[in-house]
Amino acid sequence: MKLVVQRVKSASVEVDGKIIGEINKGYMVLVGFSSKDTEKEVDYMANKLVKLRIFEDETGNMNLPVNDVEGEVLLVPQFTLYGDTHKHNRPSFHKAKKSDEASKLFDDFVLKCRKTMNVQTGQFGAYMQVELVNDGPVTILIEKESDN
Repeated sequence: MKLVVQRVKSASVEVDGKIIGEINKGYMVLVGFSSKDTEKEVDYMANKLVKLRIFEDETGNMNLPVNDVEGEVLLVPQFTLYGDTHKHNRPSFHKAKKSDEASKLFDDFVLKCRKTMNVQTGQFGAYMQVELVNDGPVTILIEKESDN
């Protein structure tokens, strides 16, 4: 499982000309699942995301999690995080989880995150336009390899 976490001043996701998710200060997170991911990775990553400390404290150090700054989270499903260009220039997506299984894991991830954070989402399987104002810029890649 991969998360691309961007610290933002604002972010939104649009589908068919309508904004379906929008946040102010917080995290805009691209979420991808590998073919081997299970609930175990979902649990680990939800816990990791809520504890991630990339907001600055009073001394200017990245030391605060999103909840400590009353931030929000925008979760956007993105299977292309598992695009493999190792052998060719056109990405292969054989490492990505199949759509129906990934959709369920994304829904589970959203539910787990909503237990501890203020969460908005993109739409699984939709063509989306994402806008954001990256703060810093700060972008963190978090990966959890499946134990399988």
